[in-house]
Amino acid sequence: MSTPAISIENLTKEFRNPSVFDRSTVTAVRNLNLTVEAGHVYGLLGPNGSGKSTTMKIVLGLVTPTSGKTFIFGRDSRDVESREAVGFLPENPYFYKFLTGSETLAFYGKLCGLGGKMLRERSRELLALVGLEDAADRRVGGYSKGMLQRIGLAQALVQEPRLLVLDEPTAGVDPAGSRQIRDLILRLKERGITVMLCSHLLSQVQEICDRIGIMHHGELLREGALEELISIENQTELVLENATPALLAELRQRAESSGARVIGTHKPQQNLERYFLEVTGEKK
Repeated sequence: MSTPAISIENLTKEFRNPSVFDRSTVTAVRNLNLTVEAGHVYGLLGPNGSGKSTTMKIVLGLVTPTSGKTFIFGRDSRDVESREAVGFLPENPYFYKFLTGSETLAFYGKLCGLGGKMLRERSRELLALVGLEDAADRRVGGYSKGMLQRIGLAQALVQEPRLLVLDEPTAGVDPAGSRQIRDLILRLKERGITVMLCSHLLSQVQEICDRIGIMHHGELLREGALEELISIENQTELVLENATPALLAELRQRAESSGARVIGTHKPQQNLERYFLEVTGEKK
């Protein structure tokens, strides 16, 4: 059995009230236990203030927990060495606007100890991966929001991480840009990279995640395989093509005679986002 990409054990984080007159504490995460298996895309969901971003920051070593432990591929995440296997894209990444896309990747690559021919080849590979080859020599200050998120993904991948942590990767991005980012995440999964995705956009999570956890008020309310969680246990959907009215009537009669209750009949629908992309010609 492979070592989990992320293990969270009895994690609690409390923040002190900043007021000098109020010494109470606020519990952001309460007794959280969670495992993310290697090679999976995991969605951590919850409304604003649910504790999901705090959890991510603790895993990344950016915030110290009040109690509990977190591990990255079996190594305590408080150890700096554990983060060598991690790439991170925050919700609002900041880049030096006067640098080009290529220069931005070169800058972050050097921070990771890369250089020379290896860094140049890695930069070209990543720009191609995120679809920014044509913008490689443009200054980042002229990038759109979607392009900034994609260059952010590229910088998070520059040291070839085994785990990629993404905090709201499509925040503020239009539907076409969101689709490009999600397709990229699926390609990364095919390469064996584990992705932990923090988001409140449910349609996005439903398309790409293997498992999800739902947090609220610092607690994990539900966790499991996506298909199992969203399935309606006592209902079965039957989709037919070119069915005649007579056949539909016969099926309804047989179902009711066997004790089943027909809830209704309807034509299958695609979600609004997919329809929008088809109408605008952005879907490939």
